[in-house]
Amino acid sequence: MQEESKEKPGAESRRTSDRPQNLRRGVKRVWPFALGIAAAFLGVLLYGLLFPPPAPLGQDQVDESIIQAMASATAPPPYSAQVYQAILPSLVLIKTQGENHEEEDGVGVGSGVVINESSDILTAYHVVADASEIEVIFSDGTKAGAEIIAAQPENDIAVLHPSQPAEVTVPAILGNPNAMRIGDETFAVGNPLGLTGSLSAGVISGFDRTLPLNDDGDRLEGLIQFDAAVNPGNSGGPLLNRDGQVVGIVTALANPAQQDFFTGIGFAVPISTAVSAAGGPDI
Repeated sequence: MQEESKEKPGAESRRTSDRPQNLRRGVKRVWPFALGIAAAFLGVLLYGLLFPPPAPLGQDQVDESIIQAMASATAPPPYSAQVYQAILPSLVLIKTQGENHEEEDGVGVGSGVVINESSDILTAYHVVADASEIEVIFSDGTKAGAEIIAAQPENDIAVLHPSQPAEVTVPAILGNPNAMRIGDETFAVGNPLGLTGSLSAGVISGFDRTLPLNDDGDRLEGLIQFDAAVNPGNSGGPLLNRDGQVVGIVTALANPAQQDFFTGIGFAVPISTAVSAAGGPDI
């Protein structure tokens, strides 16, 4: 005898009615997600319309951009090049004849710098001391004899007046040595070992230095110490700041081993002392 199904009334209706409700809940979950995707797509589209990408550069524009980038990356020229160009027209080669000179054939070589419109030359006194003849050669090639018109041996400073001025006279610009500090850049320009128009660079190493001047106990005082290379032939040449202004006149190099070549320490008479020691000419 078969048993009759005793399912409760309404059970089937509950099972069949659950599916549409679950479907409706799934649709409700998907709908915000779809709206988000659509909104994002619309945002990208609007951004592209409002902010279009830049047009690609042509080859000429690319080349120009590269040139500008390279130019901006190029370092400025060093101060030494500017200093050299500033002082070169004022630089003087000094040659002397005298039996007291130790150079070959009795010819001495030194340096000087033009200080006024008359082509007068400031130099170290020991360059021209006891010389029987003095010849000066200006940067424009003009050659002339010269005579000492002012001197102060105790400061190793002399002023020469040429028999013929330079064709193009360019007096040097004088600076303020009191504005210099230890560590500041400095440049020595002259004719070391006869190598005309040579420049060396270094820094200020000290101030108010003292050196023996002779065997009588005389001394040079108040000197500027620097480490730019100087050799015989630099004496009398200008010591410069990085603006190309003369702040001293090279007078000596340290010589503890009694050698006549660069030892790493040079000395210069401050230009303020040199000018006052020169006395005679209007500079």
